[in-house]
Amino acid sequence: MEEQEILTTLKILIIGESGVGKSSLLLRFTDDTFDPEQAATIGVDFKVKTLTVEGNKTKLAIWDTAGQERFRTLTPSYYRGAQGVILVYDVSSKQSFNKLDAWLNELDTFSTKQDMVKMLVGNKIDRSNHEVSKEEGLKFARKHHMLFIEASAKTNDGVQCAFEELVEKIIQTPGLWETSGKTIRPGQMGGEVTQGPSCYCVI
Repeated sequence: MEEQEILTTLKILIIGESGVGKSSLLLRFTDDTFDPEQAATIGVDFKVKTLTVEGNKTKLAIWDTAGQERFRTLTPSYYRGAQGVILVYDVSSKQSFNKLDAWLNELDTFSTKQDMVKMLVGNKIDRSNHEVSKEEGLKFARKHHMLFIEASAKTNDGVQCAFEELVEKIIQTPGLWETSGKTIRPGQMGGEVTQGPSCYCVI
Protein backbone atom coordinates (compact mmCIF):
# COMPACT_ATOMS: atom_id res chain seq x y z
CA MET A 1 0.00 0.00 0.00
CA GLU A 2 1.49 3.32 -1.02
CA GLU A 3 2.10 5.89 1.68
CA GLN A 4 -0.48 8.65 1.84
CA GLU A 5 0.68 12.03 0.57
CA ILE A 6 0.99 14.86 3.04
CA LEU A 7 -1.86 17.31 2.49
CA THR A 8 -0.07 20.34 3.88
CA THR A 9 2.48 21.60 6.43
CA LEU A 10 1.09 23.68 9.26
CA LYS A 11 2.90 26.06 11.60
CA ILE A 12 1.61 25.70 15.17
CA LEU A 13 2.70 27.88 18.09
CA ILE A 14 2.63 27.13 21.82
CA ILE A 15 2.51 30.26 23.99
CA GLY A 16 1.87 31.15 27.63
CA GLU A 17 3.65 32.09 30.83
CA SER A 18 6.92 30.47 31.89
CA GLY A 19 6.37 27.27 33.90
CA VAL A 20 2.86 26.39 32.67
CA GLY A 21 4.12 23.25 30.90
CA LYS A 22 4.39 24.29 27.23
CA SER A 23 7.50 22.20 26.57
CA SER A 24 6.06 19.27 28.52
CA LEU A 25 2.90 19.31 26.36
CA LEU A 26 5.01 19.42 23.22
CA LEU A 27 7.30 16.56 24.29
CA ARG A 28 4.34 14.45 25.41
CA PHE A 29 2.69 14.95 22.02
CA THR A 30 5.76 14.48 19.79
CA ASP A 31 7.84 11.95 21.77
CA ASP A 32 5.38 10.61 24.37
CA THR A 33 7.79 11.50 27.16
CA PHE A 34 7.47 13.51 30.37
CA ASP A 35 10.29 14.96 32.47
CA PRO A 36 9.20 16.41 35.83
CA GLU A 37 12.49 18.34 35.91
CA GLN A 38 11.94 19.91 32.46
CA ALA A 39 14.21 22.98 32.19
CA ALA A 40 12.86 26.35 31.07
CA THR A 41 13.03 26.88 27.31
CA ILE A 42 15.68 29.36 26.19
CA GLY A 43 14.59 31.15 23.05
CA VAL A 44 12.59 28.83 20.81
CA ASP A 45 12.34 25.05 20.54
CA PHE A 46 11.03 23.38 17.42
CA LYS A 47 9.57 19.95 16.69
CA VAL A 48 8.03 18.30 13.62
CA LYS A 49 5.35 15.62 13.79
CA THR A 50 3.06 14.07 11.20
CA LEU A 51 -0.57 13.73 12.20
CA THR A 52 -3.53 12.21 10.37
CA VAL A 53 -6.88 13.78 11.23
CA GLU A 54 -10.12 12.74 9.50
CA GLY A 55 -8.09 10.97 6.81
CA ASN A 56 -5.94 14.02 6.05
CA LYS A 57 -2.22 13.59 6.66
CA THR A 58 -0.55 16.82 7.77
CA LYS A 59 2.95 17.72 8.84
CA LEU A 60 3.06 19.95 11.91
CA ALA A 61 5.94 22.31 12.54
CA ILE A 62 5.42 23.12 16.23
CA TRP A 63 7.20 26.10 17.78
CA ASP A 64 7.63 26.23 21.54
CA THR A 65 8.61 29.61 22.93
CA ALA A 66 10.18 30.82 26.16
CA GLY A 67 7.64 32.48 28.45
CA GLN A 68 10.14 34.88 30.00
CA GLU A 69 10.15 38.54 29.00
CA ARG A 70 13.87 38.63 28.22
CA PHE A 71 13.37 36.38 25.18
CA ARG A 72 10.52 38.41 23.67
CA THR A 73 12.72 39.98 20.96
CA LEU A 74 12.07 36.83 18.90
CA THR A 75 8.36 37.56 18.81
CA PRO A 76 7.51 38.95 15.33
CA SER A 77 9.24 36.19 13.34
CA TYR A 78 7.89 33.55 15.69
CA TYR A 79 4.26 34.49 14.96
CA ARG A 80 4.64 35.07 11.22
CA GLY A 81 2.67 32.63 9.05
CA ALA A 82 1.29 30.53 11.90
CA GLN A 83 -2.06 28.86 11.22
CA GLY A 84 -2.74 27.67 14.75
CA VAL A 85 -1.79 28.52 18.31
CA ILE A 86 -2.07 26.65 21.59
CA LEU A 87 -2.36 29.08 24.50
CA VAL A 88 -1.45 27.36 27.76
CA TYR A 89 -2.14 28.21 31.40
CA ASP A 90 -1.60 26.20 34.58
CA VAL A 91 -4.88 25.31 36.36
CA SER A 92 -2.99 25.50 39.68
CA SER A 93 -1.81 29.07 38.96
CA LYS A 94 -4.37 31.89 38.80
CA GLN A 95 -1.54 34.25 37.84
CA SER A 96 -0.84 32.28 34.63
CA PHE A 97 -4.56 32.46 33.78
CA ASN A 98 -4.71 36.21 34.44
CA LYS A 99 -1.89 36.77 31.95
CA LEU A 100 -3.84 35.19 29.06
CA ASP A 101 -5.22 38.55 27.91
CA ALA A 102 -1.68 39.90 27.48
CA TRP A 103 -0.73 36.85 25.39
CA LEU A 104 -3.81 37.28 23.20
CA ASN A 105 -2.94 40.95 22.67
CA GLU A 106 0.55 39.94 21.55
CA LEU A 107 -0.96 37.33 19.25
CA ASP A 108 -3.29 39.90 17.68
CA THR A 109 -0.39 42.31 17.23
CA PHE A 110 2.04 39.94 15.52
CA SER A 111 0.06 37.18 13.82
CA THR A 112 -0.19 37.50 10.05
CA LYS A 113 -3.25 35.28 9.48
CA GLN A 114 -6.58 36.82 10.47
CA ASP A 115 -8.45 33.53 10.90
CA MET A 116 -5.72 31.70 12.83
CA VAL A 117 -7.26 28.92 14.94
CA LYS A 118 -6.73 29.26 18.71
CA MET A 119 -6.86 26.51 21.31
CA LEU A 120 -6.86 27.26 25.06
CA VAL A 121 -5.32 24.50 27.18
CA GLY A 122 -5.59 24.35 30.97
CA ASN A 123 -2.58 22.19 31.83
CA LYS A 124 -1.61 20.28 35.02
CA ILE A 125 -5.10 18.95 35.84
CA ASP A 126 -3.32 16.09 37.65
CA ARG A 127 -2.60 18.55 40.49
CA SER A 128 -4.99 18.76 43.42
CA ASN A 129 -4.63 22.49 44.15
CA HIS A 130 -6.69 23.96 41.30
CA GLU A 131 -6.93 27.76 41.30
CA VAL A 132 -8.78 27.97 37.97
CA SER A 133 -12.02 26.03 37.42
CA LYS A 134 -12.99 24.36 34.15
CA GLU A 135 -15.93 26.80 33.97
CA GLU A 136 -13.56 29.80 34.09
CA GLY A 137 -11.43 28.35 31.31
CA LEU A 138 -14.50 27.59 29.22
CA LYS A 139 -15.90 31.10 29.72
CA PHE A 140 -12.60 32.70 28.64
CA ALA A 141 -12.38 30.44 25.58
CA ARG A 142 -15.94 31.22 24.51
CA LYS A 143 -15.40 34.95 24.98
CA HIS A 144 -12.38 34.86 22.65
CA HIS A 145 -13.76 32.27 20.17
CA MET A 146 -11.18 29.64 21.07
CA LEU A 147 -11.28 25.87 21.30
CA PHE A 148 -10.81 24.67 24.90
CA ILE A 149 -9.56 21.58 26.69
CA GLU A 150 -8.09 20.72 30.05
CA ALA A 151 -5.02 18.48 29.91
CA SER A 152 -2.11 16.97 31.78
CA ALA A 153 1.25 16.47 30.11
CA LYS A 154 2.18 14.30 33.10
CA THR A 155 -0.66 11.77 32.71
CA ASN A 156 -1.13 12.37 28.93
CA ASP A 157 -4.78 13.30 29.52
CA GLY A 158 -6.18 15.48 26.72
CA VAL A 159 -2.82 16.14 25.00
CA GLN A 160 -3.43 14.26 21.72
CA CYS A 161 -6.96 15.61 21.57
CA ALA A 162 -5.79 19.22 21.86
CA PHE A 163 -3.52 18.95 18.82
CA GLU A 164 -5.99 16.88 16.78
CA GLU A 165 -8.89 19.28 17.40
CA LEU A 166 -6.70 22.25 16.48
CA VAL A 167 -5.52 20.68 13.22
CA GLU A 168 -9.03 19.53 12.30
CA LYS A 169 -10.35 23.07 12.74
CA ILE A 170 -7.50 24.54 10.65
CA ILE A 171 -8.21 22.09 7.81
CA GLN A 172 -11.87 23.12 7.96
CA THR A 173 -10.92 26.81 7.58
CA PRO A 174 -10.65 27.65 3.84
CA GLY A 175 -7.84 29.97 2.86
CA LEU A 176 -5.82 29.37 6.02
CA TRP A 177 -3.43 26.86 4.46
CA GLU A 178 -2.10 25.78 1.05
CA THR A 179 -3.09 22.40 -0.39
CA SER A 180 -0.33 22.07 -3.01
CA GLY A 181 -3.06 20.89 -5.38
CA LYS A 182 -4.09 17.93 -3.22
CA THR A 183 -7.72 17.44 -2.27
CA ILE A 184 -9.15 17.22 1.20
CA ARG A 185 -10.77 13.99 2.24
CA PRO A 186 -14.24 14.92 3.42
CA GLY A 187 -14.61 14.32 7.15
CA GLN A 188 -17.34 15.19 9.57
CA MET A 189 -17.40 18.95 9.94
CA GLY A 190 -17.16 20.00 13.57
CA GLY A 191 -20.14 21.37 15.46
CA GLU A 192 -20.29 23.80 18.33
CA VAL A 193 -19.01 21.41 21.00
CA THR A 194 -16.93 18.26 20.57
CA GLN A 195 -16.79 15.79 23.42
CA GLY A 196 -14.79 12.59 23.58
CA PRO A 197 -13.29 10.36 26.27
CA SER A 198 -10.93 13.09 27.48
CA CYS A 199 -12.03 15.94 25.24
CA TYR A 200 -14.02 19.02 25.87
CA CYS A 201 -13.50 21.38 22.99
CA VAL A 202 -15.53 24.49 22.25
CA ILE A 203 -15.50 26.84 19.28
